[in-house]
Amino acid sequence: MLNLPKEFILGAATAAYQSEGATKVDGKGRVLWDYFLEEQGRFSPDPACDFYHQYPLDLKNCKEFNITSLRVSIAWSRIFPDGSGRIEPKGVAFYHQLFKEMRTNGIEPYVTLHHFDTPEVLFSQGDWLNKEMIDHFVNFAVFCFKEFSEVRYWITINEPTTLAKQQRITGTFPPGEKFQFHKCFQQQHYMNVAHARVVNKFRELSIHGEIGIVHAIQTVYPYTDKESDRNAALRQDVLENKFLLDGTLKGSYSPELLAIVDTILTENQQKRISITERDLAELEQAARKVDFVGVNYYYSKFIEAYDGPSEFIHNGTGTKGIAKRKIANVGQEVFRNDLPMTDWDWPIYPKGLGDTLKRIHNDYPQVKAIYITENGLGMRESPDQSGNINDSARIEYIESHLKEVAKVMKEGVPVKGYFVWSLQDMFSWTNGYNKRYGLFYVDFETQERIPKQSAYWYKELIERKGKI
Repeated sequence: MLNLPKEFILGAATAAYQSEGATKVDGKGRVLWDYFLEEQGRFSPDPACDFYHQYPLDLKNCKEFNITSLRVSIAWSRIFPDGSGRIEPKGVAFYHQLFKEMRTNGIEPYVTLHHFDTPEVLFSQGDWLNKEMIDHFVNFAVFCFKEFSEVRYWITINEPTTLAKQQRITGTFPPGEKFQFHKCFQQQHYMNVAHARVVNKFRELSIHGEIGIVHAIQTVYPYTDKESDRNAALRQDVLENKFLLDGTLKGSYSPELLAIVDTILTENQQKRISITERDLAELEQAARKVDFVGVNYYYSKFIEAYDGPSEFIHNGTGTKGIAKRKIANVGQEVFRNDLPMTDWDWPIYPKGLGDTLKRIHNDYPQVKAIYITENGLGMRESPDQSGNINDSARIEYIESHLKEVAKVMKEGVPVKGYFVWSLQDMFSWTNGYNKRYGLFYVDFETQERIPKQSAYWYKELIERKGKI
């Protein structure tokens, strides 16, 4: 039986582009995904779960099921259709209405400023590889801080590692580039700086509330104890985790870290990245001022040495066993036969979450609070003949991960809350509509919401907090 303290937050999470739909209404500007998805022709972000119009119903469901904290994001291009310059008042009004409705229903908003949705105009100018993007992002953030005083918890950037890697290495996010390691590391650094500048501005303006960043961590383990596998795992961790964690939570890059970055770049015949003294000063200043870090965790990686060419096959259909993840001069991911796998080839390993939380606590002791800002299980689902959705596998997944959280909390790790991904079924960036994570089933044709078995289980879990 899970034993969580009464003050521990059990919330849910969403993201604007994945939930709002309504991408062409009320003056919203286009984002990097619009052309990319149109060109692919596989699926559309409209209507998603139509949160733009259906949010009163979703918030009513939150209240009924005891969810009092909800992670949402502000779509940058609803406020600044071109990323900068002209402000769209209808977009501003929408978020005021959303936050007001959240407060009315007793729901605390945790608000992300950038969740994979750069305005198209800025994307066409280089996106996060253009350092001017940082200035535009800071201006957008400052506008939001001053305008939306209803918000007390701010998140600068969601999953910079996922964005940089899938844009520049795996080719699964627009612009679809592959194995551009220089661009990946340079983008990670600029996003570190953007986060730092926003945090520093938040403090300079004495904004009421708290601010942090959300990192996606796939805990990396060597497949065997061989030195070659340990070295491969170390490189994989630097590429996906450590460079971003050190930059945002430590505020510096050690010579040893930069040496590994340079080795990856050199062995892949790519140039070094640019880091200025001014950048480093921003990072150092911000690292002392972050209130919390969010951890998005879904699976771990087991890495062995690999000396072949880069090869990446993304499982975007849920056809188990088709994924390949091999990175030249880094390592290849091995799928362990002793671990259960999702249909999307993600190994289910709750211990990886516990190890990640302990790592952050031990390696970055200045971090005051940690939230699990995303964790959940994507499944193919449909109602049975009685109209119910039995998702016992999701309940087992969430419960097993929360047990790891409870365990590390007893060891002194300051975990303050958990946000299940996701509140309701939504659009998925690379999977469309066949991969469902929600506590609430969404019929995307009618927009009907049906609580799944997991929603009732989660409601009971919230009611039990502090009573065991």
